[in-house]
Amino acid sequence: MAIIVDKVQKRRDIALSCKELFFTQGIKNLTISQIAKTAGVGKGTLYDYFKNKEDIVFEIVNIMIHERNILVEKRISQTTITKEKIKLFNTFFYSEEDMELRGLYKEFISISLSSPDEKMIEFQTQCFDGYYAWFEKIIEDGIENGELIPQARKLVKGIFVTSEGLFISDAATNSINNLQEELENYIDAIFELIEVKQC
Repeated sequence: MAIIVDKVQKRRDIALSCKELFFTQGIKNLTISQIAKTAGVGKGTLYDYFKNKEDIVFEIVNIMIHERNILVEKRISQTTITKEKIKLFNTFFYSEEDMELRGLYKEFISISLSSPDEKMIEFQTQCFDGYYAWFEKIIEDGIENGELIPQARKLVKGIFVTSEGLFISDAATNSINNLQEELENYIDAIFELIEVKQC
């Protein structure tokens, strides 16, 4: 009797078996031969599941993002205060538990800026759009709940990208001493402007 292979699970297993290799070697320095050896499969088998090494990285990142999103969504659902939800949303930029995913994210940004690849830019765009929609919904819910003024809608993208900009500045310079503190101070200051004032 023929063995039935769950291709989705096999793809996931191969990708996850290479996760540590990507973290220690970096995306650019890896070869398909190294990846195949680490995964315990032949190069031909690797190509049955992935087009190239970037495709493997996309799979790893997708798995990690999915797992992270479940955890963060649970944490966000446990608070009713919009400002606290935004702070929880931004923990990606500094939390210890997201360090590996942040490392891959930095590599993606570096590659996207230094040698733009259509597939990588498309992947980055999908990530941006997905997280932005989630962020926008948090702000929209705050407006609908009477917690934020309607003009907050005009600041959503600015708040969203500024947090990422602070993260990139922290990674590329010595100008930010404490990223968590900077992000939280920024969110506190913005919310002073957009929260409905209670009389």
